[in-house]
Order: sequence, then structure tokens, then C-alpha cells
Amino acid sequence: MSVPQPGDEEARKREAEAMRQRVLLSLLDPEARQRLTNIRLVKPDLAAAVENYLISAASSGRLNRPLSDAELKQILLSIQQPKRDFKFDRR
Repeated sequence: MSVPQPGDEEARKREAEAMRQRVLLSLLDPEARQRLTNIRLVKPDLAAAVENYLISAASSGRLNRPLSDAELKQILLSIQQPKRDFKFDRR
């Protein structure tokens, strides 16, 4: 039984991320990929949630063609938390 090396774990993480990107490359058209990249820069947690949703939908067979930008927008709206509006009544 060997002790895992720190480099091995890092290599596995890089390989898993590369595999995720290859799957997403086949699931999104170029405009949708660009939108998801832009979202990842601003809201990485939202981008990760969308990526997880897309990968699980593809693995369960619900997604069998590349999504357009408009379809990705609909998914983003459904996943994104609603904004809270605060109204102050000043008298």
C-alpha cells in the first residue's frame, strides 16, 4: 500500500477539470460557452452550478445536442437565486 503523493492528487484534479471542459465543449455551442466563461469570471459558484446541471442532464440522457445561448440563458434564470428587493418606507 503506497502513500498518495501531493502531486498525484493535483494531477487527478487537473485531469477531472479537463474532462469536465471536454464534456462542456460538446454540450454548448460557441456563444453559450463564451457566456458561461464570462459568468465564471464574475460568479464562479453560479457557473459551477450550471456546469454540474448540464453534466448531470447529459449523463441522464436529457441533453443530447449542443445548447444555444438562448437555452443557456433560460437555464441560468432557473438556477440563479432570485434577487431580493428591499423597500424602505421613509416618512
